[in-house]
Amino acid sequence: GGAETKLFELTSAYTVFGNNGIYNSPVAILEIKDNKGQELYRYQEQRGVRVISEETAFLISDILSDDGARADAFGFNSPLKIPGHQVAVKTGTTNNKRDNYAVGYSPSYTVGVWVGNSNNEPLNAAIASGISGATPIWSETMKFLLKDKPKTGDNIEKFNPTSNLVKNRS
Repeated sequence: GGAETKLFELTSAYTVFGNNGIYNSPVAILEIKDNKGQELYRYQEQRGVRVISEETAFLISDILSDDGARADAFGFNSPLKIPGHQVAVKTGTTNNKRDNYAVGYSPSYTVGVWVGNSNNEPLNAAIASGISGATPIWSETMKFLLKDKPKTGDNIEKFNPTSNLVKNRS
């Protein structure tokens, strides 16, 4: 809560965790077509760069996806949990209550949401918390993005430990 940051930069940083430690530069434009549908430009995917180990990425994702660990602050099954999907999320509010964030991800998507006033005034106390400000917008966006992803069976997307890590199920 100590400092402001740009949502684009913060969201870009969180993509590393869902991508097993690989950083890919953010892409704003995937393609451009003219008025006749002719493709003028198409983004060519670049190879990412490892910036943290797979083990570190998994541990952070495992912590940020633990519904039980955040239950004291947010309650069980809060909007930070997307039923049928494993997602990791971090909320935050600046000390001056001007900015409220929710940044979270699945293995396929990273979504960042900022709530604040365009005139830099502090937020209304009713929306200046981690659960009532940006979180509902983040939650609905993730539900929309994940709606076609499997919710049961072996094809569920989840954060998997490497062979160097074993998750204790107790």
